[in-house]
Amino acid sequence: MKIIAFYLPQFHTFPENDRWWGKGFTEWENLKKATPLYQGHNQPREPLNDNYYDLSNIETLRWQAQLAKEYGIYGFCYYHYWFDGHMLMEKPMENMLKDKSVDLPFCICWANENWTKAWAKKSREVLISQTYGDKKDWENHFYYFLQFFKDNRYIMVNNKPLLVIYRPELIPTLKEMLEVWQKLALENGLDGITFAYQQTTYDHTKAETGYLFDYGIEYEPNMVKNIEQCKTLPVIVRKSLNIIFSKLNLPTKKIASIRYSYDDAWKRILNHVPKDQKMIPGAFVDWDNTPRYGRGASIYEGVTPEKFEKYLSQQIKHTRKIYKKDMIFLFAWNEWGEGGYLEPDKKYGYGMLNAVKRALLSTNEFPK
Repeated sequence: MKIIAFYLPQFHTFPENDRWWGKGFTEWENLKKATPLYQGHNQPREPLNDNYYDLSNIETLRWQAQLAKEYGIYGFCYYHYWFDGHMLMEKPMENMLKDKSVDLPFCICWANENWTKAWAKKSREVLISQTYGDKKDWENHFYYFLQFFKDNRYIMVNNKPLLVIYRPELIPTLKEMLEVWQKLALENGLDGITFAYQQTTYDHTKAETGYLFDYGIEYEPNMVKNIEQCKTLPVIVRKSLNIIFSKLNLPTKKIASIRYSYDDAWKRILNHVPKDQKMIPGAFVDWDNTPRYGRGASIYEGVTPEKFEKYLSQQIKHTRKIYKKDMIFLFAWNEWGEGGYLEPDKKYGYGMLNAVKRALLSTNEFPK
């Protein structure tokens, strides 16, 4: 079973972050400022041994790859930020490409959204707009991808590099762009590109461009939350206020957080039947975005390594039996600001990593 963990490259300084948020800013700054919202709330999250690492350091990348492999993670899916050739946070992935000792399979997810301040609830100011250019830009983007596609660590599906697009429905020239990329892939010695999409805002069964995608990823816990969650009045009120406050550029610190049940979310995941055989199942370690949203956070309660192990074991079996797949996309390797991480912390140590390893071993799916 290939467990592929989403990977956030935000943990290093770069000029744009220095300009927008203050010199030296990384995701760690949000993490350190988080405070508990109620008794028993697991905040702030703290890495084990105060390992507030720097992803521009190649030793950190080697450590992550070795750790992931030791506990059975098949590979990373790196988020990639491209704005008509202008890139953000590209250095960790580029450094990984240059250093073959970072010995772990990987693929790329193009996070094709505007870069805004909304994620930190500062304002709705757009820092960099996501536009999609013309054929020349598509070609430039493809040739940037190509150096990764040709690396022997890149994840291939049906002998073609797997490329994930975060939100295809935002791309007005999606058909034309993907056709150009497929053509260029063939011209450059590849058998083509295997395209997948991540967010539930796109549905290949309804979209006119759905045929262009080989797979859809059931990104959890967002998929079950958006499709099947109980629409209680407090949730509706909180979401409505959130939208109103955001449009007015007002702080959301007085809006109550939404709390979800970890057990209920996993039950929905495990009972879910995919819409068709294009779907790749998901899994999630935890979710708590208090460091980013404060009192406007979404929080899953009842999380433990023991529960994660139990549910992941069941999802591995479910994936084989129902989905007929050998791949699960996991939230996440290092989404510390949203509470989804496998890396060791002060509360559970290596508990979440051990949970993955035990789940794979108990189902006879640990990579050999």
